[in-house]
Amino acid sequence: MLRSPWYRRTVCFASAKKSQRSSSTPPKPDAAARRATNAPAIPAQMAVATEDYNRLVRMIQQGENLKMAVDLQVHIEDVLAVIECEDLRDFALVGHSYGGMVATGVADRVPERVKQLIYLDAFVPANGQSLLDLRGPAPRPAATAGQGEDWLVPPNPPAPDTSAADLAWITPRRRPQPVKTFTQALQLRNPGSKLPRSYIYCTRKTPDDVFLQFSMRLKSDPHWRYLEIDASHSPNVTAPEALVRLLDEIVR
Repeated sequence: MLRSPWYRRTVCFASAKKSQRSSSTPPKPDAAARRATNAPAIPAQMAVATEDYNRLVRMIQQGENLKMAVDLQVHIEDVLAVIECEDLRDFALVGHSYGGMVATGVADRVPERVKQLIYLDAFVPANGQSLLDLRGPAPRPAATAGQGEDWLVPPNPPAPDTSAADLAWITPRRRPQPVKTFTQALQLRNPGSKLPRSYIYCTRKTPDDVFLQFSMRLKSDPHWRYLEIDASHSPNVTAPEALVRLLDEIVR
């Protein structure tokens, strides 16, 4: 069982409530929880999660600025929470772009659950590296006039070959990213992991592409399976059918 900090247990609490509602067997009474809360008994794990949830509510009500604390580790913990709550095992973990940082950290924490890692035009960090170490120049803060939100980094512009229909779909959903996800170094617990790894490089880009470094390094590495796709940086948007075929080829 993964060791869950309070924010991950809170996520699991929502999943536990859903499971309890869908179960035909009522949970066993918990006398300690009844005495502590003066309410109907709930399972011990849910009692702990409830305390964490209440703590989160109090923090928000007190105006604590949680959003500025979002960093790479928080994103890794978010994915770990989904894996734990859904009890996912023997699956392929795909990281796209910045998601390569997150996928690397997740697979390092639960290698026994991940069947293989797939990097889709993504960053491939080593232990102790941040995205800035791999990306180059520091990100430009998003200058939101009058709000002082200099902790956000604006998204890169969509690829030129993105259709008008896709632009209409993705534009409202694109958001700035917390700067700490760029600056926090990845700390690995098992840097020598032997998980099967594949890298998909998107070729329809300019010669100064930041992901070209991984293409040059990994295409001849015997420990990696290297593939290419004739697409711009986000084939999940611009070439979904070709991407699905490629992913299916890898996981079979």
